[in-house]
Amino acid sequence: MDNVDVLIVGAGVIGLAITAKLSQQFDDVLVIDKNSSFGEETSSRNSEVIHAGIYYPQNSLKAKLCVRGKKMLYHYCQERHIPVNKIGKLLVAHGKQEEAFLKQTIISAKNNGVDDLTWLDQATLAKLEPDLRASAALHSPSTGIIDSHAYMQSLLAQAEQNDAMFVAQTKMISATPKQGGFEVSLDSQGELLTIQCKYLINCAGLHSVALAHTINGMDKSVIPELHWCRGHYFSYQGKSPFKQLIYPIPRDNGLGIHASLDMGGQLKFGPDTQYIEHLDYNFPEQLKDKFIKQISQYFPTLSADKLQPSYAGIRPKLQAADDPFKDFVIQTSEIHHLNGLVNLFGIDSPGLTSSLAIADYVFQKLKFV
Repeated sequence: MDNVDVLIVGAGVIGLAITAKLSQQFDDVLVIDKNSSFGEETSSRNSEVIHAGIYYPQNSLKAKLCVRGKKMLYHYCQERHIPVNKIGKLLVAHGKQEEAFLKQTIISAKNNGVDDLTWLDQATLAKLEPDLRASAALHSPSTGIIDSHAYMQSLLAQAEQNDAMFVAQTKMISATPKQGGFEVSLDSQGELLTIQCKYLINCAGLHSVALAHTINGMDKSVIPELHWCRGHYFSYQGKSPFKQLIYPIPRDNGLGIHASLDMGGQLKFGPDTQYIEHLDYNFPEQLKDKFIKQISQYFPTLSADKLQPSYAGIRPKLQAADDPFKDFVIQTSEIHHLNGLVNLFGIDSPGLTSSLAIADYVFQKLKFV
């Protein structure tokens, strides 16, 4: 039987960040993923935006870890030469009611430690972004974009430099608490293996709840319900009319269909929110009309023929379609009473931005397990 100090299940951006962090502290760290490579699900199918930490309720994990993680992420990218661009974002309003939301947003952002937002009136916006239609906007200069694949590659390289191991095409079947840790059954490309670990970290994203149910002795009453929420993205052919990210007022349990740019300058729109029962990345045919309607509110000269289906991603949300805000859940033995186990549930946006701060948070929790 093999023994490791730490077994991390799920090699998305959160799992890799935790692996990189814990490999600095422990000799034997193993991260596994059921897919053929790292970051193949939620981590590679998102907007690649570094969020400022504007919207989240004060003192929530999302607020604290996003604001801290943003600073850590920019510093990490600079140190390791990862493509990143602090491009800025405009949160746009149409009319007095939405402008009132912007004014309230300035207050909530300051409560979260984000004090760099500036108010732009219609005349200023017309000069900055001539193709944009809005009555006012907030400018967030610390919002940016990142090459998320290069970032994940760097995290894995850092972990492997510290002698951590990544094994793909390997699925956790079950885990049983033993004295001093867990005995874990794995399926690695059809071969059944058993491994002993002191710490078990559930970073399985879309599958985190299902994984928690395979842990013997786990109190089922503390396992939350997870909802899969698919978001679709359309690319826009030709040169982008916008120099920065454009976000409407948040809606439909998400941040609205926003305009973002990738590191190559490609303009894309999305995501929408569509709750689903089964994991698939299909593009419903009628989506384009919905996108055109919402995008045209802030981009009236949109050319419909330049809008092309690009990709879809699925987010692991704790809130159902009509639920209020739900925070990240990072669960230790204080909750589930299994020493050495950390469950991470509902790490949707701003998970990418928060990843390094989440890794630090998990490490601090382990010190007291």
